[in-house]
Amino acid sequence: MFKKNLLRLAVCSSMALAAALPASVWAEEAAADANAATAEATQNTNSGTGFPMWAVLLIYVAIFVLIGYFLIYRPQKKRKKEEQEMRDSLTLGSEVTTIGGICGKVVNIKDDNVTIETSLDRTLFEVKNWAIREIKKVETADQ
Repeated sequence: MFKKNLLRLAVCSSMALAAALPASVWAEEAAADANAATAEATQNTNSGTGFPMWAVLLIYVAIFVLIGYFLIYRPQKKRKKEEQEMRDSLTLGSEVTTIGGICGKVVNIKDDNVTIETSLDRTLFEVKNWAIREIKKVETADQ
């Protein structure tokens, strides 16, 4: 409501002023008002109240990188390291379970292959080293 009244007052006063002043004075004042309004508008848009777009984008990228590192890359690397240590500790006579669910005792270890004995019939299976999921060390009487 206040803005409407202020606008009406400005229009009426400018009409009265336009009638009283010569056209050259009116044109100069209008140009000055337009320049002042343009300067005020550019000052309001470039006032520096917000972050630049590249800074916001940089913050988002940094957050995604940190999340990716701590939630995906680091745990996966730790898990692979533990699995490799487990497979390196493989010895003859250890009880193993493969990723296919076959349980047996290690009877032979070659470079990347492991031979396991699975049953009372002494069935032998040769599997890759990476196919071993779990190792149960057999405790002897000395231990």
